[in-house]
Amino acid sequence: MDFNQLFEQLIKGLNSRPTIDHDELKRMLEPLCAQLRIAKISTKTYPNAKYEALERGEELISYDNGKPCVEAISQRIVTDLMAVIKCRVYIEEGSEPWTPEEKDHIRTVIETVSVYFSRSRIQEAAMRYAFYDDDGYHNLRYFVRHTERTAQTGSFVGQTAVLFNMKHFSIVNQQIGRREGSLVMLSFYKSLENLLGDNGIICRMGGDNFIMLFKNELLEEVLRMLSGTAVVYDMETEERIMVSATAGIFVIPEDFSFRDAGDIIDKVMSSSHAAKLGGKSDFVFYNDEMIAAKNKANLLQRLFPEALSGEEFLVYYQPKIDISSGELIGAEALCRWMHDGKLISPAEFIPLLEQSMDICKLDFYMLAHVCRDIRGWLDSGKKVVRISVNLSRRHMMDVDLLQHIIEIIDRYQVPHHFLEIELTETTTDVEFRDLKRVVSGLQQAGISTSVDDFGMGYSSLNLIKEIPWNVLKIDRSFLPIDQDDETSTRSVMFKYVIAMAKEMGLECIAEGVETEAQVNILKDNACSLAQGFFFDKPLPKEIFEKRLDKHCYDLLTDTNKT
Repeated sequence: MDFNQLFEQLIKGLNSRPTIDHDELKRMLEPLCAQLRIAKISTKTYPNAKYEALERGEELISYDNGKPCVEAISQRIVTDLMAVIKCRVYIEEGSEPWTPEEKDHIRTVIETVSVYFSRSRIQEAAMRYAFYDDDGYHNLRYFVRHTERTAQTGSFVGQTAVLFNMKHFSIVNQQIGRREGSLVMLSFYKSLENLLGDNGIICRMGGDNFIMLFKNELLEEVLRMLSGTAVVYDMETEERIMVSATAGIFVIPEDFSFRDAGDIIDKVMSSSHAAKLGGKSDFVFYNDEMIAAKNKANLLQRLFPEALSGEEFLVYYQPKIDISSGELIGAEALCRWMHDGKLISPAEFIPLLEQSMDICKLDFYMLAHVCRDIRGWLDSGKKVVRISVNLSRRHMMDVDLLQHIIEIIDRYQVPHHFLEIELTETTTDVEFRDLKRVVSGLQQAGISTSVDDFGMGYSSLNLIKEIPWNVLKIDRSFLPIDQDDETSTRSVMFKYVIAMAKEMGLECIAEGVETEAQVNILKDNACSLAQGFFFDKPLPKEIFEKRLDKHCYDLLTDTNKT
């Protein structure tokens, strides 16, 4: 056959299939290359000119007869998608140079091969963007497609879905660096992927959240890996780090009705959320009660904007007492939600609002209402005490937080020393720097600051060493209980935390004080400030005002609580 016939055969072959295996392309090119005396065709593709400049491309040998050869023609082609294709054609050593006609035919073949590579790259890119994320993990679209195909070809009986979140991965990044942290995550993912094999899939939902679907018999082994696996992050030293996860689990029942992937995702998300909130286990199996809880949470989220504008959120005040004198020295402002005549527990709405920036709106609302109350007490001649207001860690994202706080306080013309801002511990370098900036700014403005729940975070000592707090609020988990003697671990830790704080010049207050024995423990350890049910529960404004008028507690009786 002549060139035209062979070329027409190549075109038909390329157009007859949506994709062509590279080895198949070599076979299709062989007759043309033999006729044109081509020894070898090398093609290198680059996503764009920038990658070309960096020499970051993929090289494929489109044809090679295995004989010694020399480069004779080089051609650069830029596709419509701005991809760059460099094609080099070689002739056998000692062969007669190509005629002008042969060169024209060769360039035609080069352009045809380039069209093939361009089309192939478009298809590969479409698959990559559709079903993989930027880091090379299967994405949620891949999970959706897999569930839809499963529904079409069979059933979900005998399969389990798991949504897991890698625990404290920001700490892992701090310990070993982000680059190594990314390698750890990928290695953990690959280990699970290898475990599943052809019996399941694993996809990344974003960040350190992943979803899996696999055969039931693999569940025990999957949970074993999620409970803690040592992952090598330095191949030279073979240093390892332990990786674990919290997980929501949905063992798909026989009567499961599938409409779309959301039927599975909703269930594992509900149980995964319960696992992340903490409890007795890092693994929570889905049950129908979770959907009821989720529906209630959705309702509360819908009600929040109207409840905020309608001032349904009430400020309750829990007194702080000097146990050496019984004097009322302050109070913590706590939020209660009164809806349709009933109080909604903070445990039901605070964690929910913490998941979005709604918590920041509520915090500013609380600060404004506290300032309004203080202004009223000052105007009526009451002996006002310092009131502490909690701010969520989410506020650290607000670069103008300091100005927002001061603007609210000054709006009600409240002297700054009557306010204390309580902030919780932080776990990341970025949050730590923001926290230090905000606390320092509040100090300069004459507003007291306290670190809430001290001892519950991961950087407690560094927190009080680097940041100029006024008050250290010791979490109830540090406070000895009645059964503890002075040699118990809790008693020893409490003793030295108090001593350290006082030595550093920090005001120290213990929260969660509930018994007379605990009051005596505070006295024995020279911690004179306390807050808890032993003195008072959180009080509505009207009752707290009576405490302000009385201003002193009789620590030997409970008449102050009437």
